Amino acid sequence: MAFPAPSTALLDDLAERLGPQGFTTDPADLAPWLTDWRRRLTGAAAALVSPASAEDAAFVVARAAAEGVAIVPQGGNSSMVGGATPAGPAEGRALLVSMRRMRGIRSVSPADNAVVAEAGVVLADLHDAVEARARRFPLSLAAKGNATVGGLISTNAGGTQVLRFGPMRSLVLGLEAVLPDGSMLHGLAPLRKDNRGYDLKQLLIGGEGTLGLVTAATLRLVPAFEARAVGWIGLKSAEDALSLLRLLEDRLGEAVESFELVPAEGLALVLRHIPDTRAPLAESWTWNVLVETVGGGDIGERLQAELMAAIEQGLAGDATIAASEAQAEALWKLRESLSEAEARDGMAAKHDIAVPVADMPGFMAHASAAVVARFPGVRPIAFGHLGDGNVHFNVRAPAGDDDKAWFKAQAASISRFVHGFVTESGGSMSAEHGIGRFKRADFAALADPVRLAAMRAVKAALDPAGIMNPGALLPLAEEAHGQ
Repeated sequence: MAFPAPSTALLDDLAERLGPQGFTTDPADLAPWLTDWRRRLTGAAAALVSPASAEDAAFVVARAAAEGVAIVPQGGNSSMVGGATPAGPAEGRALLVSMRRMRGIRSVSPADNAVVAEAGVVLADLHDAVEARARRFPLSLAAKGNATVGGLISTNAGGTQVLRFGPMRSLVLGLEAVLPDGSMLHGLAPLRKDNRGYDLKQLLIGGEGTLGLVTAATLRLVPAFEARAVGWIGLKSAEDALSLLRLLEDRLGEAVESFELVPAEGLALVLRHIPDTRAPLAESWTWNVLVETVGGGDIGERLQAELMAAIEQGLAGDATIAASEAQAEALWKLRESLSEAEARDGMAAKHDIAVPVADMPGFMAHASAAVVARFPGVRPIAFGHLGDGNVHFNVRAPAGDDDKAWFKAQAASISRFVHGFVTESGGSMSAEHGIGRFKRADFAALADPVRLAAMRAVKAALDPAGIMNPGALLPLAEEAHGQ
């Protein structure tokens, strides 16, 4: 689908409405926002538009809709799948709509356990704001210093606490959004029960900006905890890690909030490439687990007792528990720096996939063997959120190969193979990063046709002109027919 370039009248109207802080066509101003997070895609846009209010956002969308001009929404530009980069059929003609000026926290209600935050609020700032009211927003991830509320909603982000609290779908109580015709969806009431038919906010959550522009959200909060305990455990197998998770859940209940699985090879990459890191245990173990529990002042003692029992039973090999917040953050740094360490080591074909939790240990082994058999010499590495079945399954070049040349020649074929393998295994080719532009073709080839048809019907109903983030999420017509 071809989209027209914005008319001079449209650009003039936007410039007048938004002022110099909210509108620019200067290539130097646009340049930092036209390349994706992983630096694999660089696009172009007619203008960078930054509304400062929901009313401004509605004006932008209404004027663009009147001319059929494409809109590419962008939050913190931290998409891992190219979902916020203006490229594809609207390249050079789209309006790049940045939500970064909408950074207001409109209200915090401890009584409702809810916060109303605008789309441009950075996750780390949201954490700080609600912490001041003895509450917390129970979603965190490595990109918390860049990721914004609107982006987290649009991609149904997960992070490290999905085990207990679920992804963004479970944490959004209400939404305010601009629909593709410029009309406003007003739905910020913090309702826990609302049975008035279709849940429109759930269409926008995970919609990657293809059905509307999120301007604000009411988010669920939980009480602040008295104390947390962070432990690092060495194990012989991923199966033992799953058994340990179930044991801790049985003994400690909902105190277990995070359970991260890290292979020895992944830890070695972090120790090699990330400054100021050190091995938590004296001996190297095939698998490692980072566990975080929260609760009363005795939570550290309770976790220690359970880990000692697990070691005595032969379920765990060794363990350590952070004795201070600094030590806890140092343990988390080992897990959160894994992707950065991988990138410093060389390019990799990266896959954010999901399988049933019980299948995750076996899947990692079987998938690794299958990839090596199909692409001899490659080096798979699997890690992730064991408690919710989210595997970050990455494949590196054979040792000694030129990784850039290898990536260019092999990455697409490897990704298609991995995505096909996880789909045949009953899993998902996207756990928490979305489809974006990078996974769109594989999604077209592997998705259930009924699912795709239903998604297209929703898109056609809400955005018949197709102006919202064209080229993201939904496959193009020729891809859908395998051409």
